[in-house]
Amino acid sequence: MVTAEPAATTRPRNRKQLIVEAAGQMFSERGYHAASMEEIAAGVGISAAALYRHFPNKYALFAECADVLVSRLVAAVDEAPRDAALRDVLAALTRITVSHRASGGLYRWEARYLEREDRQKLKTKFAYVVNRVTAVVRSEYPLGDEELRAVAALGAIGSITMHHTSIAQRRSEDLLMASAMHVTATDPAAAAGSARLVELPAQPVPRTRRAEILAAAVPLFARDGFATVTNAQIAQAVGLAPSAIYRHYPGKVDILVAACLQAAGLLAQAVDRSLQQVADPGRAVVALAAAYVAYSFEHNALNSVAEAEIVGLPADLRRPLILAQREHIAVWEQQLRTLRSELDPRQARLLVHAAFGVVVEAGRALRWQDTPGHRDTVTALVIGALTL
Repeated sequence: MVTAEPAATTRPRNRKQLIVEAAGQMFSERGYHAASMEEIAAGVGISAAALYRHFPNKYALFAECADVLVSRLVAAVDEAPRDAALRDVLAALTRITVSHRASGGLYRWEARYLEREDRQKLKTKFAYVVNRVTAVVRSEYPLGDEELRAVAALGAIGSITMHHTSIAQRRSEDLLMASAMHVTATDPAAAAGSARLVELPAQPVPRTRRAEILAAAVPLFARDGFATVTNAQIAQAVGLAPSAIYRHYPGKVDILVAACLQAAGLLAQAVDRSLQQVADPGRAVVALAAAYVAYSFEHNALNSVAEAEIVGLPADLRRPLILAQREHIAVWEQQLRTLRSELDPRQARLLVHAAFGVVVEAGRALRWQDTPGHRDTVTALVIGALTL
């Protein structure tokens, strides 16, 4: 009896590319610190040893993922002729972003874990893309604040990487393109005075040791990331011994959960207050936009922690926070579909997330300097993102 030789396995020529794609998705979904080389290897169908032949450690793989993704955006704008219309430039960027939706999320929050040199390289490439888009915006819509409008439009497009709403690729590209184009064509002064219409709930005053610990931890989490902040650092900020933290919180993750719950509560109050003052759907959407922008500026550190770190929480702790997020989005969806009956629920949610992406990127571009003028400008761009 002759035993057949086992079939030889063919090593794919694009294995390194497959590794980068799988790793980018893992880093985007789980965060840099939670993702492991073993899980990434399993996702590609190779051993961890084989993965290490391509990348010496997790950081090297992470840095490669970040560079590959942004390089695709650079290539997209470079391929467009210098006299290309804004629509064509944004269409190229939208196609790349939607095609790599699963891995693109690592830019918004995880890029802070890059070392200085790699982070600067990333910023330089992003700046190149922004400058190219800004030049075309200035040519077609010279309304002032061209760079801010370009950044906000890219935020609308990039928002697709931050949620899991299921929608056909072509339809999502069309909606994001329309949203981004409306943003670039928005007069920054279109919502002047909207900041005066918002009354936010005040940040709770820390009156207990537990509240003081939470107030001290939030800016540390926002600046350095939850995974890298230690209880000793939090304790030092409050003037406590590290062991004293445990009398108020069983662990560091419980501080993070408290921060996320506080953020959800403050946002829910802001939405309730904004909608109590309006009757018709059009004004309701404007009120929602103004309230969300005001909340994002006033509670920036708290909001960024809640947005960036929720993915790293255990499923049982994450569930109530996910439900709170969905309830918030459902309010937007309902008001938006009242105005735009042609949208189905998924399309409306995609545009709502595009509006959130505008706030994040425009706010960053403005360094979150909280002034009535900045709030008004970003509110106008949010309304533009909803293509109203």
